[in-house]
Amino acid sequence: MERRLRKVKTTMSIHAHRRTLELLDGEYASIHHGRSHDFDDLREYQPGDDVKDIDWKATARSHVPLIKRYIASRQHTLLLVVDSGRNMAAVSESGERKAELAILVAGVLGYLASRHGDRVALLAGDEERVLAVQEGGSEAHLERMLRRIDEAVSLDGPRSDLARVLALAVRRMRRRALVVVIADDVAYTHDLDLHLGRLQARHEVLWVSIGDADLMARGRDRRELVGVDSGQGLPAFLRRDRRLRRAFDEAAAERRARLEEGLRSLGIAAARVADEQGAIAALFRLLERHRRARR
Repeated sequence: MERRLRKVKTTMSIHAHRRTLELLDGEYASIHHGRSHDFDDLREYQPGDDVKDIDWKATARSHVPLIKRYIASRQHTLLLVVDSGRNMAAVSESGERKAELAILVAGVLGYLASRHGDRVALLAGDEERVLAVQEGGSEAHLERMLRRIDEAVSLDGPRSDLARVLALAVRRMRRRALVVVIADDVAYTHDLDLHLGRLQARHEVLWVSIGDADLMARGRDRRELVGVDSGQGLPAFLRRDRRLRRAFDEAAAERRARLEEGLRSLGIAAARVADEQGAIAALFRLLERHRRARR
């Protein structure tokens, strides 16, 4: 079996040049509250750095703004909350399996966390089952976690119930953490709003949506898509119907807008991943947006 973490690292290398990876790494490190008192070294000031970290004496000597860098004095916890219902076994907007993109997102964030000495935990589930993996910091731990996500998602598995998984996260996660929710283009409901609000009150919460496929299959030379619940698809003559296409597009746009508005009202930064190629850039923008919102 292919090692999941190795695939994540390969994807990061292919779809992001070195500067982007450094920025992604830096954005992850900067989103946590608190500052260590263990001085490490100096580096040149970059836009977005906290001015409180500027070493004015060193700046005066070098004539270039320099900031102090510190060694992390405490570990943080990254909790990945993943929808593992059968809808995640469906294809994404790009035609890739949603679960593959969810594993990529979880792998990239988990890898960044482990690089910074933080610990990663997993809570995944559907309407019947819950998968909980206690926090750990090694690459072997992360590899096991990614495989557990892969094994949990199948077309014949139970349906999704993200609100149920979030309610469990509220009850189980007592210590402050960075919580990243990974789901698809779900409808924003009262239960989601309730549980996300409770999580946000105690933790820092981020949201990643895995884009749904276009059921009209426009612009693609592939077989007709079928629903994971019904096993049926739209006949070709319906997919060619302009009014039906317009209604479908409007409904999808409205569902996404309601989700975005609900998350924004709670102060939760969100990103949408449509394909493997754009995943790294989407995560960088997400971390940057979250960091700037906290300033």
